[in-house]
Amino acid sequence: MGFTTASQFYKNLFNTKVYKITLDGGCTCPNRDGTKGVGGCIFCSETGSGDFQSKDKSTITAQVEAAKQIVNKKFPKKIEKKYIVYFQNYTNTYGNEDLIIKKWKEALSCSDVVGIAIATRPDCLSSKIVSEIKDLSNNWYVQLEFGLQSKSNETGKLINRCYETKVYENAVTLIKQQCPKVHVVTHLIFGLPGENEKKMMESLDYTIACGTDGIKITVLYVLKGTKLENMYNDGLFRTLEMEEYLNLIRMAIKKIPSNVIIHRLTGDPPKSLVISPVWTCNKKKVLSEINKILGSN
Repeated sequence: MGFTTASQFYKNLFNTKVYKITLDGGCTCPNRDGTKGVGGCIFCSETGSGDFQSKDKSTITAQVEAAKQIVNKKFPKKIEKKYIVYFQNYTNTYGNEDLIIKKWKEALSCSDVVGIAIATRPDCLSSKIVSEIKDLSNNWYVQLEFGLQSKSNETGKLINRCYETKVYENAVTLIKQQCPKVHVVTHLIFGLPGENEKKMMESLDYTIACGTDGIKITVLYVLKGTKLENMYNDGLFRTLEMEEYLNLIRMAIKKIPSNVIIHRLTGDPPKSLVISPVWTCNKKKVLSEINKILGSN
């Protein structure tokens, strides 16, 4: 087998099963609040892609404990459980930096937490934030996630990303140089409007060439209440059929080197909000098909 999944990677690193629990850090995005743009990325829901989280938002600790209970109900076996706290929605290095850092540390102080994953933008890395991430990585596992989505600046403009692709490249270089212990993960979306197979594979090749440690790929899905919904209803693009997406995943698997961890090959959209493609709601079937692809490589 020439690849490593996130589950295998974490188990090798921590010698036990590790669960990722999603937290709400109360942040926003510079392309949402008017600093660089408004409305956010056209595919993001109002929750900023953090659609599956604990409903208890009183404190970070309360969120962590509530999320642990959800995990224990889903996986009731009394085995050792370790957790990575995942600040997922919006841009989790943007805003009141002292408060953001305080929340990171609060989450890391909870029992059985072994690391932190921080979803952010490559244009939101102040010197203070980078310094703090470096310090944390000396004592904890730290995963920094960049939402690139596409190498194409044209696509970036279309989706209201509000930063040039070169900014991503510079950010990866910065983290590699100043925070060598940090695990960098890059998000890509297959099926964005105007993108063909060639463009999608170029985006993957680019992230690998830039030095990403891990990759997350998902298909584009249209959610209710997004700008993308209006474009879809106006017939400006179509979403991918499942077999089309699976063929892209087959191609991607062959390109991803063994040292780049595969963190995700499918999304998990909230069924109540999905407009298209509806096949993404059948997560069990999608995962089954993807596992067949992984098993044949």
